Formats: sequence, C-alpha cells, structure tokens
Amino acid sequence: PPACAGAGEDLSSLGLTPQLEKVVRGFKSVPDQKLRYQQLLFLAQKLAPMDASLAVDANKVPGCLSTVYVHGSLGDDDTINFVGESDSQLTKGIAALLINGLSGCTNEEIQAVDPSFIQAAGIAQSLTPGRNNGFLNMLKMMKGQAAKLAERDESSGGGGGAASDAMSEAAR
Repeated sequence: PPACAGAGEDLSSLGLTPQLEKVVRGFKSVPDQKLRYQQLLFLAQKLAPMDASLAVDANKVPGCLSTVYVHGSLGDDDTINFVGESDSQLTKGIAALLINGLSGCTNEEIQAVDPSFIQAAGIAQSLTPGRNNGFLNMLKMMKGQAAKLAERDESSGGGGGAASDAMSEAAR
C-alpha cells in the first residue's frame, strides 16, 4: 500500500498523510488539555537532533516566537524528509508533529495537508495565538521547501538526482 494514502472518516477532508492522521486521532483521544500539552513535550524529546550545519537563515521559520529551523531533503523515491530544531520545547513538539507527519511523503501529499487539522486534533486550544501562528508558518515553510525540492527534482530528470542514482547503482 502507498505510504501516504488518504485519510478516512471525518478527517478525510483535511488531506492528512497516514502518519498525521494517526497523530491527530491520538491527540483527539486525549481528553485533557494538559495531557495534550505534555504529549507535545514528549514528541519534542523524541525528535532526532538536527545537524547544526543546517541551522542557517534559509531554514529558519519566520514569524515564530521561538527560534525554529526546518530542513527538507529529497529521498531516492521522490519522497521528502524533514529535520528540525527549536530552542523551545513546546515549539519543538509542534515541529516534531509536522516533521514526523510529513516526512516520507511526496510533494503532492504534503501540499494537500489542510492546516486546520490542528483544530481537529484539539491542539490549537492549547496554543497561544503566537504559537498557533508559528505552527502555520512552520507548515507553510515545509510546504514551500517540498515544492522547491520537487521542482528541482523534475528539472534534473527525476529520481532524486545524480547522487541518489549513484547510490542505487552501488546498492545493486
């Protein structure tokens, strides 16, 4: 089955990736705001560290109260993978939610994600307007990076470019 097949039930209109749908369902099942907040902090703790060399202005999310970096890269199979970092644990948890939910998906699947899923998950209510804005800016930046990577890939003939072609050649 495709890694990013569409979501079911009442979430189907949100264009969620399977991983995002799983996360949204998980958050929806948590009855308490404090527990949802703690869940975001838990996601932050589990986020793999981002290489410090990627903490550059081009990867810095604008309009966030905290310092947030996200970086997308194209995989061999035209899927996009993200890494990220933030100096705030809560913001890092929001970044982790997006990184985990969008990594391994194609540009088309990433573009289809409706940002209002944050309300469906019941997370928006736990966020200040500034943090909610930060979430929207993170998603917007990740969508922008995905579109650029896909565009670059198409202009180089697809398949992730020469480096990944050499890698798949070596793997045979």
